[in-house]
Amino acid sequence: MARRSRTTGPLDLRAQAILRAVIEEYVVTAAPVGSQALVTRYALGVSSATVRSILAELEGAGLLTHPHTSAGRIPTDEGYRFYVESIVEHVPLPAVEQLMIRHQFGQVEYASEHWFRLAATTLASLTRAAGLATPAKPRAAHIRRIDLVAMNERLASLIVVLQEGAIKQALLTLEEPVDQDTLNTVAGLLNARLSGLTASQAATVLGRFDEGVADGPIARRVGERLVRMLREYDATLIEEVFSDGLLNVMAAPEFAQSDKLRRVFSALENRAWLGELVGNVAGWNGVRVFIGHENRPMEMQDVSLVLASYGRPGRAVGVVGVLGPTRMSYPQAIGTVRFVSGLMNELVDHLYA
Repeated sequence: MARRSRTTGPLDLRAQAILRAVIEEYVVTAAPVGSQALVTRYALGVSSATVRSILAELEGAGLLTHPHTSAGRIPTDEGYRFYVESIVEHVPLPAVEQLMIRHQFGQVEYASEHWFRLAATTLASLTRAAGLATPAKPRAAHIRRIDLVAMNERLASLIVVLQEGAIKQALLTLEEPVDQDTLNTVAGLLNARLSGLTASQAATVLGRFDEGVADGPIARRVGERLVRMLREYDATLIEEVFSDGLLNVMAAPEFAQSDKLRRVFSALENRAWLGELVGNVAGWNGVRVFIGHENRPMEMQDVSLVLASYGRPGRAVGVVGVLGPTRMSYPQAIGTVRFVSGLMNELVDHLYA
């Protein structure tokens, strides 16, 4: 989980309980929290005057603040950070929700192209935030299977299934009329020579391809187009971001002004930043939380991201997570993201096996 150094010292248990109560009350109500509400709704075991005193101390420590029009307090980004690190880091996802998620993924276990959409949808529905998922992206993809389908005599569809789960497709113009039987022969020849190879390895094999082999020239032309396709794919840091539940974020009172959320959507289209973010998360063991101003793009400083990587480091890594207002239920978000990323790891392991 992302950590940021704090300038304040440790809090005693009573101050921790009050900070936690403020955050949990604010997450539910989206309204500044006063001392009387805390005394009434939480078993703090202290008087309203004591609560007011501790609230003032927490504000002085930079963990709470208050809108100028209200006597109630709201958490700062630093307050949320303390809460995430010190209080809710190990909250597990309830067993009934784990079973539900496993059942949903069981329906698409052998269809990796559906995992990412399902991951985003599951995260959104359980956290009431926006669910995000990127396909497991290798640095260098490996060929699993090649198929060729005739569109007409001089046009074919080249379909490549990658070992990492992605399916790539391109149209291929042929120099001479070729029927489906010939294309099947060419595909078989390429599968025999190129299966399991990366783009660079395939290019090496094609460079010494035997022209004496039947249909060898056609196979070489198809292979060269295949190599270009794979190199374009490898050069893309993030090919696609699957998302669901953006309406959940739009419904939050923090985003009553549509321009705030529009800026967030704009930032999510920045593939360079997303690629850097995925790289940061991929090198971390567990869940990372980026709260408000901890996000580098200005457009993302009104939201929090709870992210975890999945896949096989060094081969194919993707990210799953949620995006929502800083006023989100961090225990639910962290527990759900942790469980879904673990489940995605199991699916990737099965794919490689």
